[in-house]
Amino acid sequence: MSSSEVPKIPVYSVNDLKSATDDALIPYLSYLPQPYTFVQDHSKTNVRFLLGYSAVAIAAFTFYADRKLGWEATRSPWILAAVGSYFVLNSLLTYWIWAVESGEVFRGKRKSGEVISLRSSAKKHSPLYKLRVQYISAGGKVLEEKKIEAPFTGWFSAEGVFHPAPLRSWLASEIDVLKSAAKEKEKKAGGASNAVGVSEGEGSKGARRRG
Repeated sequence: MSSSEVPKIPVYSVNDLKSATDDALIPYLSYLPQPYTFVQDHSKTNVRFLLGYSAVAIAAFTFYADRKLGWEATRSPWILAAVGSYFVLNSLLTYWIWAVESGEVFRGKRKSGEVISLRSSAKKHSPLYKLRVQYISAGGKVLEEKKIEAPFTGWFSAEGVFHPAPLRSWLASEIDVLKSAAKEKEKKAGGASNAVGVSEGEGSKGARRRG
């Protein structure tokens, strides 16, 4: 594939469509115009990685003990404790993913303290991308909580090419804080355009005077 070729997503794979859409939320919410920029909170992801890697490390250790020390060594109390710890960690990991994270694909915080949480889901053979939105004030008050959905075809072409602009437009039309951020972006873009127009106009007048 050439470097200029746009990567495509299999349009019949709901998991791939959902994953690509989930991944597009992070750069969008992290680079909104100030003061609406959200700094992503990685605390839940870090806990998941800690539990997962710890379980993998214990499994690797017990496997090494079995191969190098023999069957008798694996019956020792500390190996049995390690095996028990492995199952406990796996149980905690499963609980964490399904009960705590519960499909959360983005959690971010503004400088002013507000927190936004987005949880996504999609059913097999369904064309709909679903989001559960929760926006909380710095004091813990729920400012907005709703469920929204839209078809993947809104931002994926028939060939599977992803177009971020329609996705961002949909989010901005449904979520109040993102709607405000979009207006702020338009205002700043308009101000920049006006400044460029004034600068170009003055330059033209100066050129005419010099002529």
